[in-house]
Amino acid sequence: MAYAYDDHNIFAKILRGEIPNSTVTETEHTLAFNDIAPQAPTHVLVIPKGAYVCADHFMAEASDAELLDFHRTVARIVADLGLQADGYRTIANAGSHGVQEVPHYHLHILAGRPLGRMLDKA
Repeated sequence: MAYAYDDHNIFAKILRGEIPNSTVTETEHTLAFNDIAPQAPTHVLVIPKGAYVCADHFMAEASDAELLDFHRTVARIVADLGLQADGYRTIANAGSHGVQEVPHYHLHILAGRPLGRMLDKA
């Protein structure tokens, strides 16, 4: 599938420095920042700096360096914030059924309280 990236999305604007953010960490290929509307006491968004729409787009087309950097950055954030002890959740939404609000691949890291079940049966 060919993905059409919208370079006017809010994360693209953050990456260009047009919108400020509360940076947690930044590497050559990855930016992590605190969510402006946190859903848990810890709510960090991790985004690749490349123009990827969703998880499968990123995993299929990113370079090995981008993939490694992204995942190692997630691991470093979890360790630095001490999230292993009580646990955490990572979420990546994709498309309309996944309720993806920003069409730039991003991973949510949520922690700091019991998070409940992932999904309720409908």
